[in-house]
Amino acid sequence: MMRRAARGCRLAALVAALLVAATPALAAAPRADLVDVEDEVMCVTCKVPLNIAEGAQPDSQRALIRDLIDQGLTKAQIKQELVEQYGPDVLALPEDEGFGLTAYAIPLALGALVLAGLALLVPRWRRRPAAGMTSEAGGGPAGPDLSAADARRLDEDLARYEG
Repeated sequence: MMRRAARGCRLAALVAALLVAATPALAAAPRADLVDVEDEVMCVTCKVPLNIAEGAQPDSQRALIRDLIDQGLTKAQIKQELVEQYGPDVLALPEDEGFGLTAYAIPLALGALVLAGLALLVPRWRRRPAAGMTSEAGGGPAGPDLSAADARRLDEDLARYEG
């Protein structure tokens, strides 16, 4: 009985030690890769995303990103290093504060405005009768008033097709 309790304590201590040792590894930021960084960075000469840019400058930027990845930097650290070297225009995403915030706020505000306008107008459109519809019991489209000659000609044409 004592041996079982001692074995259980040792096992529990081993599991606890493994959990403590594994915690920093689990908490570490995921390793950055070129593809992940490349689509959030602009070529500073072409002014297009780095993942579609071609030429000497984009190749130079990619080489720098690879070197920073090899140094073990995280994605955020790599982007910060690129900003320090090339300036804030190297980032493809606008800042989430100050003037850059308008790049996010304006489309959201316009979308909300469109939805509000539709919410107001759609019920009116649904209540309005279609063009040319009458409020008579038949509900068919109202035609123009026919002259006597046109009415006679219409009757003759209908008689010809019916018979």
